[in-house]
Amino acid sequence: MGKRAGFSINHLGIHVYDLAAMKDFYTRVFDFTVTDEGPLPTEGGPVNIVFLSRSPEVHHQIALIQARPETVEFNVVNQISFLADSLDTLLAAYRKLVVEEGRVARSLSHGNALSFYIHDPEGNRLELFWNTPWYVVQPMVELMDFNQTPEALLAQAEAHARTLPGFKPRAQWVAEMAERMGVPAA
Repeated sequence: MGKRAGFSINHLGIHVYDLAAMKDFYTRVFDFTVTDEGPLPTEGGPVNIVFLSRSPEVHHQIALIQARPETVEFNVVNQISFLADSLDTLLAAYRKLVVEEGRVARSLSHGNALSFYIHDPEGNRLELFWNTPWYVVQPMVELMDFNQTPEALLAQAEAHARTLPGFKPRAQWVAEMAERMGVPAA
């Protein structure tokens, strides 16, 4: 598929309090690999940083920087989203994090994606999601029970999506967006 020339999103950095807990969470839950770590010189003195990646072609997709102020009144990060490669992957993560570990989650359909939201050890909201094979106009939220079979969950999500404005196959929506963006479609 074509894409626009210029910039693309590549990685993010998160200021953290407890570097060890955050490193453990992201390596254990999302299977990130530590690519490098150590002190980073800054104007205020050195701070520790850990670089994490899931791709051998990308040095880091997440940088954890131990420099979060003690008095943060509001976390400006709305969410950090992780795309699952399959519905089975998404549901396995749900079973591990919510059913087995007891994390509080909000599971839902956005029509064009099935998602569940949890928080990392420092309260950053994480979205774990899988794109459905269709599109509906956004925003859209419908609570879903992820404790059902993949087939039942997908059938429920599709039945609901078919009642919503703009329902169409994802491939059609992608082709329309490629045209709008002026890039070749796949």
